[in-house]
Amino acid sequence: MTEELVAALSKKGASFEFKQLFDVVHERLRARNAASGGEEMLRLRAYEKLQNLVSRGMVKKTGKKYRGLASLAKALTPPDAAPAAAPAAAATAK
Repeated sequence: MTEELVAALSKKGASFEFKQLFDVVHERLRARNAASGGEEMLRLRAYEKLQNLVSRGMVKKTGKKYRGLASLAKALTPPDAAPAAAPAAAATAK
């Protein structure tokens, strides 16, 4: 789901209202047979993920429109990649 949101919002100059954005994402998920569950459940998951991207500063919401920012490319990298090394370093410091 996040991959498709990022792909749609990463298009240069693209901004969407949620309904338009969901239609694009839903169509792409159906095309690759990844749209499991009901459409309303997918809509709720998409909205939750979109709001998460907004709160992380990767998507800008202006009125009812959403637009991807430059930092959106970082959305697909796992957030735990860098901190995983910190506990190992702390263990060797003891």
